[in-house]
Amino acid sequence: MDGMRILQPSDRDQLAEVYRDAVISQAIGLYSDSQLEAWANHGWRSDVMERALQQGFGLASLATTSTNTIEAFAVLEPLDRLALLYCRGRSCRQGRSSALVGALESHAKQHGCQQLRTEASQLSRPLLERLGWQVDAEETVLFAGVVFTRWRMIKPLTLPNP
Repeated sequence: MDGMRILQPSDRDQLAEVYRDAVISQAIGLYSDSQLEAWANHGWRSDVMERALQQGFGLASLATTSTNTIEAFAVLEPLDRLALLYCRGRSCRQGRSSALVGALESHAKQHGCQQLRTEASQLSRPLLERLGWQVDAEETVLFAGVVFTRWRMIKPLTLPNP
């Protein structure tokens, strides 16, 4: 796996590109055309990237350690919530998302967080389940003007007492 680094505010445009690429290249067949269009363009139209970069803690997976090309990224915002997790289609199935989630889980645990939560798409739910996350509830939400089904998921970061 290539290098990781902490996200910076100057990464906003690259993150929006990764976000759009991830949706367009990997979510076809899982969502309708109107859902894909709404979701793929949401990163450009909203302040989601700015807010995550300013208020959250995020990591980028780089194409190589000698370049600054972001292939995947993940953000905790706030500390107990996996707010964003996206990977370019050309870089999926290389362990990037798993490594990012693992690193963010460690970061959250080191800062006293006992459990993480997220709202998972059809795209991210299988990965998160493989990483030990559990579905808490299914919900239907209006996102960028279109109805989506997603799953609230949790992952305890501490071992239960015997």
